[in-house]
Amino acid sequence: MVHLQRLDALMDRYDVLLCDVWGVLHNGVDSFAAASSALSRARQAGLTVVLITNAPRPFAGVAQQIHALGVPEASYDRIVTSGDVTRELIRNAPRQIFHLGPDRDETLYDGLDIELVEEREADVVVCTGFFDDETETPEDYAEMLTRLRSRNLPFICANPDIVVERGDRLIWCAGALARDYSQLGGRTLIAGKPHRPIYEASVAAAEAVRGKPVDRSRILAIGDGMLTDIKGADQFGIDALYISGGIHAGDYVMGGVHDLEKLLAFLDKHGSNPVATMPALA
Repeated sequence: MVHLQRLDALMDRYDVLLCDVWGVLHNGVDSFAAASSALSRARQAGLTVVLITNAPRPFAGVAQQIHALGVPEASYDRIVTSGDVTRELIRNAPRQIFHLGPDRDETLYDGLDIELVEEREADVVVCTGFFDDETETPEDYAEMLTRLRSRNLPFICANPDIVVERGDRLIWCAGALARDYSQLGGRTLIAGKPHRPIYEASVAAAEAVRGKPVDRSRILAIGDGMLTDIKGADQFGIDALYISGGIHAGDYVMGGVHDLEKLLAFLDKHGSNPVATMPALA
């Protein structure tokens, strides 16, 4: 494993980049120009870039969001979201759904034969996040999750992230509620990172762009989430570039400086061996 400052050092080794979005290209408030520039250079060098995100909405909404934040279209070829692959879980689920999450995520259901109902009428839960992620914590949902578990309702999680950065704060995501529901013994269904469906969809998108199959040894995943991006890459059998200045930075960054010993200990604790680390994509 090497510690890099620029993506260019790895470009000759890969044909496809599967790049995380939130935490790598932007933080929900500002986009990171150096990261977009790195991906644009990769595309100019002949690589295919697929943005792979645990956003619970279909790709069109994510494209609008990142463009508004300043991420240029020239930095990627395709976007695949957890929302995209979660729609298949919803198609195969009971029709009466309790939507747990903000109204803005209801585009997830566009074109699907479902009915959104109150909690007491539901046969399945689809969780895209918290009703108010600015103020609420997982503890605020403990009673609700206990009620849902008492009815043995399946719990579809459209965003497996536990937390994301929003500016300089960490915001809770749907994955935290799926984790708690699972700990109650509830059945959770998840298609986003680190699970296989989103990687299969992303590779298919890359192959459609390239017009031919892609060797897995020529695919590099890029991300800052150890339990999603890096674990998902490991399980799918592809290389990973760990962006160490993201959501886990508090474990090994002191006074703005990376402590490499602590970083290596952190990676070892998670049983992870990325091909390289980089403080921020550049």
